[in-house]
Order: sequence, then C-alpha cells, then structure tokens
Amino acid sequence: MKERLKWRQLLSALWNYVVFFLLNAFVISCCMVLFLETIQRTLNITFTETNIRQAAVVTFGNVLFISLLYTVIDSVRRRFTVERPVRQIITGAEKLMRGDFSARIEPLHGFAGESGFDIIIDYFNRMAKELSGVETLRTDFIANVSHELKTPLAVLQNYGTMLQSPDLTDAQRMEYARAITEQSCRLADLITNILKLNRLENQQIYPESKRYNLGEQLAECLLNFESTWEKKKIDIETDMEEEVIVESDDELLSLVWNNLFSNALKFTKPDGTVSVTLKTEGDYAAVRVTDTGCGISPETGKHIFEKFYQGDTSHATQGNGLGLALVKRVVDIVGGDISVESEVGKGSTFTVKIRRAADGKTQKNP
Repeated sequence: MKERLKWRQLLSALWNYVVFFLLNAFVISCCMVLFLETIQRTLNITFTETNIRQAAVVTFGNVLFISLLYTVIDSVRRRFTVERPVRQIITGAEKLMRGDFSARIEPLHGFAGESGFDIIIDYFNRMAKELSGVETLRTDFIANVSHELKTPLAVLQNYGTMLQSPDLTDAQRMEYARAITEQSCRLADLITNILKLNRLENQQIYPESKRYNLGEQLAECLLNFESTWEKKKIDIETDMEEEVIVESDDELLSLVWNNLFSNALKFTKPDGTVSVTLKTEGDYAAVRVTDTGCGISPETGKHIFEKFYQGDTSHATQGNGLGLALVKRVVDIVGGDISVESEVGKGSTFTVKIRRAADGKTQKNP
C-alpha cells in the first residue's frame, strides 16, 4: 500500500510538472511573440535568425525553470494541505479496520479556516464514535445473552440430573418437573424476545396501521392475565374513556400492553393494586399502567429501557431485561412516547402516548 502510494505521488509530481511546463510554455511564448512584434513595429528593428534562436533557447530554459519552481511549490503545498490529511485519514481508517474504535483524527484548521478535509475528519470522528458505541452495545449484548442463556440451562441440567435419581418421591419428581417446565418457558420467552427485538432493530417489521378502539384492545390484553391477578389476589382498577380511536399497528401495540401488564403484575406483591387508565390528551391517547410494586430508583429509571438492564437484582429471576427494551422500540416505531414515574417501595407508573385517529371514528366494515 505504501509503495503504491509513493509511485502515485511520483507520477502525480511528473504529471504536474508536464502540466505546468505546457501552461508556462504557451503563456510565455504568446507573451514573447507579442513583445517582440511590438518592439519590431515600434523601433523598426529586424531580428535575425540567430537572435530568434538565442531568444528561443533562453525562453525555453526559463520555461523549464519556472515549471520546476511551480512544481516544487505545488508539491510542498499539496504535502501539507492534501497528503498530510489524507495520510491521517488513511491511518485512522486502518485503525478502525483493525477493530480500534477509539481512533480519532485531530482537525487541521489551516490558514483559511475550516477546510473540506476538516468536514471529512469531523464526519469520520462521528462515525468512529457511533461505531464505538455500537461495538460496546454488541459486546454487552453478547455477554448478557450468554449469561441469560446459561442460567436457565444450568437449572435445567441440575434438575434433569436430579430426576435421574431412582429414589425420588412422586412429590419431588413433580417439583423438579415443574421447575424444568418453568425454566424452559423462561428460555423460550428469552429467545422469542431476542428475535423480536432483533427484527425491530433491523427494521424487518413494518407497522401496518389501521383504525381500532384502543380501550377494547387494552381490556382484551388485560383479561389475558386474569389467572395471574386472581392467583396473587391483586386488585385491578380501570378507568378508560370510551371510543378512543387510534390509527396504528394493533399487533405491535399489543406487545407493549402485554409487557407492561406482565411487569406490573409480576412486581406487585399479593393483595396489591394494578390500575390501568386511558384518557385523551389533545391529539393523543394516554395509557397509564400503575402498580404498587417495589418501584425503581432514579438511577435505574435512566437505563430501564436498555436491553438486559435490571436495576433490582433481587428480581432478576423474574425477567430477562428485554421486555421494556422491546416496548421502547415498538413505541418509537409507531411514533409514540413512553415515560416512567416511580418511587422505591411505592410502585411505578408507565405512561404511553399514541396519536389518535384524525376523525376519531372506527373503520366500519362494508
């Protein structure tokens, strides 16, 4: 690469010299012809062939010298204004290619202020910063996925080994089998969420908007968890406006409601309360899911929508840290907004705002 670059620089210098020579030869020749013609007419001087030949030789020598001088000056200029920034950009790009995402290029800021190379360098540094962030997320994602997969697999292996014991009672056998089933479901949910999140982040899922009643969808999703709240004796409170119509992808939004309801019921202690409200706020429909669970700290609230983030490790076995990341991605795709308000020990409130349909009416079947 470096040898090729040197040859290119040499050829470039030779080409520049030829260009300067031809340009200077043309300009000086024209000027000399006009100058001699003017002198001859003004002073009535007749130039002999010897005089013309000597003038031509001197002129040719001057053209050679001036062209060489221009070439040297241009080479020095290009070395500092072109070759140096190009070399810096190439060096930075080679570092990126080797996996060094900390590579940055110092801005040049020449005599004329910001140059075109400074703009290229600025974009290069931005790209390197983004790649560094993506690489960090990728590394963390792989590490977290590996950890999340190893935990249920280790449990499955342990209970599978214990099931092979011949002196197990029926009660123990049922207990171990139930634990294996629960861990299998957790593993399946983890893989499903990873695949969904991957498809969403790679834009392989495109929203298909249609008009529908948001209140009816919330009620249907909430009823899917009836057995959960009855088992934990959780009170369900609802306050939903009627005929709140939205125009969005109902399947994607069902992922949002199912995850929010699941988390609210999961982290609410027995005899607690989970409330769901639906109100219109201007052009938006606001859905609030409130629980009386453990709550989250302000520091955890800053990262709660990140993949695999679990601020409260005491509840880590109840989820895989992907649910809220999935919720955030879906809400972004459908053009909504999600926020959380929480207090440790008192519970949390998740608010999702979705733009309402323009005419506020459902789509009637013909």
